[in-house]
Amino acid sequence: QVQLVESGGGLVQGGGSLRLSCAASGTIFKIHAMGWYRQAPGKQRELVAAFTSGGSTNYADSVKGRFTISRDNAKKMVYLQMNSLKPEDTAVYYCNADLSAWSGRKDYWGQGTQVTVSS
Repeated sequence: QVQLVESGGGLVQGGGSLRLSCAASGTIFKIHAMGWYRQAPGKQRELVAAFTSGGSTNYADSVKGRFTISRDNAKKMVYLQMNSLKPEDTAVYYCNADLSAWSGRKDYWGQGTQVTVSS
C-alpha cells in the first residue's frame, strides 16, 4: 500500500525557517511528479512547489525566492525548505505524488502537517 508521510511542521516566528519532509513508501514503480500543496483555513488548496513529470520545478509566486523544493529519488523523498516565513504561510501543508504502483497510476496525498507562523 502506497503512503505519503509528511514531517517537519510546527510553530515558528515570522522570519524563521522550517524544513518539511515527505517520504513515499510501498511498492512504487515510478514517481512521475511530486510536490507540496497547502490549504489555509477558509481557502482552497494551492500548489506551493513541485517537481513536474518533465523534471522541472514549479513554485507559487508567493513563495519564490523563499522556499526551495528538493528531492532524493533513491529514498523516494521530497523536501521543502521554507525560509523567511510569513504569517500568511500558515496552513496545512500536504505532500502530493503522481505515481505508478500495483493499482495503476494515481494521485496520492499525505495526511498533512501544520505550519503556523506567528507575527
